[in-house]
Amino acid sequence: MAVTEGRIRPQIYLITPPAFSLDTMKGAFSDAFSGGEIAVVQLRMKDASDDDIIAATHALMPIAHAHNAAFLINDRADLAHKAGADGVHLGQEDGTVSEARSLLGHDKDIGVTCHNSRHLAFVAGDEGADYVAFGAFYPTETKDPKARADIETLELWSSVAEIPSVAIGGISADNCAPLIKAGADFLAVCGYVWNHEDGPASAIKALNDAIDREWAQE
Repeated sequence: MAVTEGRIRPQIYLITPPAFSLDTMKGAFSDAFSGGEIAVVQLRMKDASDDDIIAATHALMPIAHAHNAAFLINDRADLAHKAGADGVHLGQEDGTVSEARSLLGHDKDIGVTCHNSRHLAFVAGDEGADYVAFGAFYPTETKDPKARADIETLELWSSVAEIPSVAIGGISADNCAPLIKAGADFLAVCGYVWNHEDGPASAIKALNDAIDREWAQE
């Protein structure tokens, strides 16, 4: 999921709900993809057993792959390796990039949460991360964010760094424009999609349309 040869159109990074019925989720997951392009999926199941996370990976990852989306597991490099996922997203307390890389190999994607810190992002980049995530940019009910991020962080990062950035936290079709202008390479969304009144497909379509409108002005 690396960005090469200059900046490309920002892409959607879809995060699953923290808890769900797998049978119901498979339908909603497919529905989301019917709304348009999604580049990356992160399986984020809090308080779930290892077996449930692996089962969800085996059920949902083929759907993601059928739509050319990478499938990452949150927090657990060991489970990403065991389940054959495309990579892992690490929080600041989930081990180092080098540890994850030694387990997963160099053909897998590793991302790192960096809150509002360019220092943490540079450390992650030096360790070999494929992307860094900044946030939360807007209020969110999906999780209790440890930090609020500033648009300036994205602007400065995009001006000096080659490693792609993911913007996260309360993002929707209505508020994504400033993040695109600031240089976000990926827009991470969760509650906006799964709680959308018209369903996941409508949410993804609206977000892709908003990206296209803003990108046309870049």
